Amino acid sequence: MSLKRLALLAAALNVAVLAPVPAVAGAAAVPPQCSGTAPIKCSFNVAPGNYDVTVELGSTTKAANTSMSVEARRQVLNAVSTAAGQVVRTTATVNVRNPEGQPTGQGGTGTPGLQITFSGSAPAIGTLTVTPAKAPLAVYVAGDSTTCDQPTVPYAGWGQFLPVRVREGAVIANYGDSGESSGSFLSNRALFPTMKPLIKSKDLVFIQFGHNDKQTTATAFRDNLTRLINGVRERGGVPVLVTPPVRRQFSGSKLTGTALHVNGKGVDLPAEMRSLGRSATVPVIDLTAKSKALVESMGPSAPQALYLTRETGDNTHFSERGGAEMANLVVQGVRELNLPLTGYLR
Repeated sequence: MSLKRLALLAAALNVAVLAPVPAVAGAAAVPPQCSGTAPIKCSFNVAPGNYDVTVELGSTTKAANTSMSVEARRQVLNAVSTAAGQVVRTTATVNVRNPEGQPTGQGGTGTPGLQITFSGSAPAIGTLTVTPAKAPLAVYVAGDSTTCDQPTVPYAGWGQFLPVRVREGAVIANYGDSGESSGSFLSNRALFPTMKPLIKSKDLVFIQFGHNDKQTTATAFRDNLTRLINGVRERGGVPVLVTPPVRRQFSGSKLTGTALHVNGKGVDLPAEMRSLGRSATVPVIDLTAKSKALVESMGPSAPQALYLTRETGDNTHFSERGGAEMANLVVQGVRELNLPLTGYLR
C-alpha cells in the first residue's frame, strides 16, 4: 500500500501515520505485556476505570493486517492493513471493570485488569502504552442480552460494536446483562445500583429494555423506565431511551407483533418508550423502527445472517454481523439527535 493511500485510510480512522522506518533483520519483539503471534494477546494489571490505549500497528519488516479488541470481545478497531515499513499509531479509550463481560458474571468473570487482543489476517504491533484516561465522555449501556458484551462466539450484542465507532476521549461502558427486564435491572445490585454512582455530569446512558418485559404492564414498564431516567438525572447524566431491536419473526413479508415487541399483556413496549420520551423530554433512538426497516427490506430469509438462526435456531440474539449492524443504527440515531457523542464518532 502506498504511503498516500495509507494516509487516506488513517484519516478515515482518526489515526496517525508514521513515516516508513528502515527494515531490520528479524521480526520485532512484541511488548513485554504481550505474547503470541496470531492473535497477539496483552495483559495490563490495572484497576477498574477508563484508560487510553495507544498502539503502533504494523511492522518494519513485513506487511500486516491488525484489528484490536479488548476485554470480553469488545471490538475497538477494525482491521488496518499496512505495508512493510509502515506504521499506524492510534489511541482508543477503553473501559475496564470486574467482571469484564456481563456485570452479573454470566459466561465467566474474565481476567482482572485490561486484556487486549490484536487479531486480523497478519497482526503486528510495536509500542503499546496504557494510561489513565482524563475525564472522558462516558456512554453507559443499560440493557439486556441484545446489548451486552457476549463472552462467547457466535453471540454478539450491539454494545460490543459501539467502541469501534468512537474516537479517543469517549468511552463505552456496557452494563447490558442477559435476561434483564426494566425491573430486574433496577433491583440487581450488580446492575443499576453499581452503575449509577459512576455516572458523571453530562455522561450518556442508553436505556434499552423490552425483550424480557414479556408480561410487564404498561404502567409498570413506564414506572421502571422513569426510575431509571430519574436516577441518571440525579447524577447529572443524560438519559437516552433506545427502543428494542426487532426479532426475526415474519408473517409473509412483514414482521409480527411479537417481533415488534407487543408483549403478552398486549402492551406495545416501543410505543410506550416513545410516549415517555415525549412526556419526560428524553431523547429516543427508535431502534425498533430502524431495525424493522432493515430486516423487512432484506426479506424473511436473508436476515438469518444478522441473527443466530442458522447456528442455533435463535431469531432474537445477534451474530457478529448483526451486532455490528445494530450498532450502526444506534450511531445513526446519535447523529440524528445530535447527542454529545456525535463529536466523537468515527
